[in-house]
Amino acid sequence: MASRWRDGPRSCSGDTSVGLKTAQIPRQQEPSRETEDAEGSLRELPRWMRLYFYGMHGVTLDVLLSSLQGLFSHRDPKLVGFSSPYLCIMHSLTHFALEKIYSQKRCFRGRPVVFHLVFYPSIYIGLQILIGNINTLTEQVRVVSGTQLAVHYILALYFGQVFHRGLSTLQYHPSCPPDAPSKPGPEDSGHNRGPLRGLPGFVRFMFFGMQGLLDEVLFTSIFNLVEKSDRTLSGHTSLWSFLMYGSCSFVVEKLYFNLHFSRGWGVWRRLPIYICFIYTWEFSWGLVLRQFGACSWDYSHYPHNFMGLITLLYLPGWVCLSLYQDVLSNVLLRIKCTKDGLSGENGEVNGQLESKKKTL
Repeated sequence: MASRWRDGPRSCSGDTSVGLKTAQIPRQQEPSRETEDAEGSLRELPRWMRLYFYGMHGVTLDVLLSSLQGLFSHRDPKLVGFSSPYLCIMHSLTHFALEKIYSQKRCFRGRPVVFHLVFYPSIYIGLQILIGNINTLTEQVRVVSGTQLAVHYILALYFGQVFHRGLSTLQYHPSCPPDAPSKPGPEDSGHNRGPLRGLPGFVRFMFFGMQGLLDEVLFTSIFNLVEKSDRTLSGHTSLWSFLMYGSCSFVVEKLYFNLHFSRGWGVWRRLPIYICFIYTWEFSWGLVLRQFGACSWDYSHYPHNFMGLITLLYLPGWVCLSLYQDVLSNVLLRIKCTKDGLSGENGEVNGQLESKKKTL
């Protein structure tokens, strides 16, 4: 039967070249199937992951802007900024809407300047004004100053030129085992996509820094609700915490990789090392910042404190954050970064494949 199938094309046409071309068809299709399998193992970041990141990113912008405002107004070296869980949720929804709006840039294919300098900034500024009025919960409409409009416009350019483009290079790799750092291999290069690699160190540092700001805002907002009955859930943190949490979590992640993957230590064996390092890191940062009047925390009124910079009262919180750190590290291992983003002329944000490439 197989010999009959190979002989069939030659007997019908009488030309051996046709038979050779026909015999090559299966071999031409094999790479395309392999490419489809490689591309199938990758997908855009899950929606829950994008919403989580959007809320964290929005809280970071809140803290950044409010801390800089305090620095310019009161010359406060502590760089204390403010946000809330309400704003975190609003930022998640707003960023998600902006993602959909950014995907409409294909409608402005011949007019990219109009999209990036007029259309997208207008939508962004409108959403920010809406959030500001919802957050005040008053009947009066909040008036936006010229300075605030200028800041919103600059942030809109940042979102359009940096944020969305950077996010489009990230892909989720569900087939990557969460218990081992991924290594580049043949499956990590897709057709016309460029090589895939793990998240760069500075991206992980920024992620951990933003996570630290979110943790402090959530903690202080709950603390204010319990102690001061503040139902606005307003929380605060310091911009210095971004550097402190980012560097601390970055080192703890390296400890996790070494102790867990290289030495096979279990979580309860690693945990004391995490805690000792965290307390040492917090004390060291606090001691340096205090010399410049920039330390934003003081535990002198808490029991079991040392120089007002660390306290055993927060030990349960550090234990929970240490365990959560390993979870975040496992999730980040599944995120891959492409050299060139997948959002092309016919593509959408978050790395969806172009429609033309699908048809090839």
